[in-house]
Amino acid sequence: MRSWHSLAAAVLAAVSTLASAHNYHMGIADVSYNAVTGSTEVVHTYTGHDVEALLANLYQRQFDLGQEDSEAALRRYVDKQFYITAPDGKRLRLNWVGIKVDADNVVIFQEIEHTRLAPATRIHNQLLIDFLPSQKNTLNVQDSGAIQTLFFDHQNTELPIK
Repeated sequence: MRSWHSLAAAVLAAVSTLASAHNYHMGIADVSYNAVTGSTEVVHTYTGHDVEALLANLYQRQFDLGQEDSEAALRRYVDKQFYITAPDGKRLRLNWVGIKVDADNVVIFQEIEHTRLAPATRIHNQLLIDFLPSQKNTLNVQDSGAIQTLFFDHQNTELPIK
């Protein structure tokens, strides 16, 4: 009986460690100017099960992000929660390039064709922040070698670039 309790305690400790291992919800995005194409490219990376839980919560059904209808649902959400505004206040057109899904992550690709971001451009990033209270999103903006890092959370959902 004592060994069973020891085994149960070890299993519970392992499970609680795994469960708490994902208490910190984060995403990362890279925004960079591609001099060859003249376009600004955006690449987001988020934890796959966080994205699937979000979509299941929004639409009350399970999602397989490898399916076209699931990608469309994710695209609608991303278009609403992530956007870039020019210094004149007009929203820049972010084209959806696609997604790549693996066992752990969802990578989202977008671009703003034939556009270089100007100083004072504002980035709105509320991806998963509206769903997960502890979500923190890091966004790196790179242009001509200089990198600026922005941090988004519940208090900061829209920030300017320099």
